[in-house]
Amino acid sequence: MTDSFFSTTDLNRIVVGQLVADTLHGMDDGELYLEYTQSEALTFDDGRLRAAASDITQGFGLRAVYDEATVYAHSTTLTADALARAAATVKAVKTGKGGVVAQGPQRSNQVLYGDDNPISGSSFEEKLKLLQDIDSFARAADPSVAQVTASIAGEWQMIEIIRGDGQILRDVRPLVRLNVSIVTAKGDRRESGYTGRGGRRGYDEFFEPETWQAMVKEALRQAEVNQESVAAPAGEMPVVLGPGWPGVLLHEAVGHGLEGDFNRKETSAFSGMVGERVAAPGVTVVDDGTIAKRRGSLSMDDEGTPTQRNVLIEDGILKGYMQDRLNARLMGVAPTGNGRRESFAHSPMPRMTNTFMLAGQDDPEDILARTKTGIYAKNFGGGQVDITSGKFVFSCTEAYKIEDGKLGAPIKGATLIGDGPEVLKHVSAIGNDLELDTGIGVCGKGGQSVPAGVGQPTLLVDKLTVGGTAA
Repeated sequence: MTDSFFSTTDLNRIVVGQLVADTLHGMDDGELYLEYTQSEALTFDDGRLRAAASDITQGFGLRAVYDEATVYAHSTTLTADALARAAATVKAVKTGKGGVVAQGPQRSNQVLYGDDNPISGSSFEEKLKLLQDIDSFARAADPSVAQVTASIAGEWQMIEIIRGDGQILRDVRPLVRLNVSIVTAKGDRRESGYTGRGGRRGYDEFFEPETWQAMVKEALRQAEVNQESVAAPAGEMPVVLGPGWPGVLLHEAVGHGLEGDFNRKETSAFSGMVGERVAAPGVTVVDDGTIAKRRGSLSMDDEGTPTQRNVLIEDGILKGYMQDRLNARLMGVAPTGNGRRESFAHSPMPRMTNTFMLAGQDDPEDILARTKTGIYAKNFGGGQVDITSGKFVFSCTEAYKIEDGKLGAPIKGATLIGDGPEVLKHVSAIGNDLELDTGIGVCGKGGQSVPAGVGQPTLLVDKLTVGGTAA
């Protein structure tokens, strides 16, 4: 990694280090967070380039923590004057504080992704041609295609964390994503299909025809399935959740409730339940930020703590929560590498990385066969969750009736309604087919968005409320 923060600005590393140490003296914790980000996005829609954006952002955030209070100052100007003003702001509100700054994160040599810049690794013309090829291939593959939207996006982020004790931690983070959305028209009916792929790597995989052609075919398959869909049934019934992306339900309805801040404040449905049974036997939920090149992975979190594999629920028993440094200190436990922030303009909070349920022993075909009636949910769209109660509503973008243990007609307009803790208790079969999502997840919390991963095996939930559209 280059020394760009100090070689391309008027900042002096020694002077900045002294300023951080002076600002954080007497505080319990804190850091200076420096960030430089290049990003780009191209969208090809309806046979033409509709949007192309390229951006560079940089800035710093200076944080001081005392007890459970946080003082945060940030700026997009990386100058000594801006940093001095931020330090003065922080020191103005810490009068009378007498803490001892916490020991810094333990260093780690783990490297989960390369530091090559995906944006500069290929030309604008190459990316545009890829989107044009996707459009042409989709239209040639099916005469019912009425609209094709393809987009590619990349990011290259460099961060540096300077702590009051002089500790310096650095990371360089690539992030890419390719999306394909297709609308088909048959008579008066128009239906859509979507697929996406991404991760912490370069664009190279996207330029391989077998990759983007497979994505086009998957979007076409989904649109074709939706063309044949019928109104969804309604009521309480067994639900089989497919592997992979349906883990987003686990992420939203359960994962957020296992974050440290909600549990310290006792506003989670899982508060005070460590060591107790919160799920059916066999249910093991993990948050793992160490999976190489995954969208939600980080070599270290945004406080400098190395990410790790955290077992949250093991065989149905709650083992612990995801922690940043502040909440870990107040709860008397160790940080887990889950302190994350959207950018330098945001203070970190406990967030998920890649959250998924481990595989079980059941054959997915056997799970379906034992379900005489219900629905099979393969893909999800948006949803809403109440963290305090765990109650959720999720819409299905691809789902099927289950009739006598077999997949029946595809259905449209199905929503799943329930609460996370209760769903975990009604899991009666866990498939041996764990899949992670394809690298498209975005997690929102407290007004901040960060990339995240999800996953699960095929699951049978004995009873779940389905909101449908059938008369």
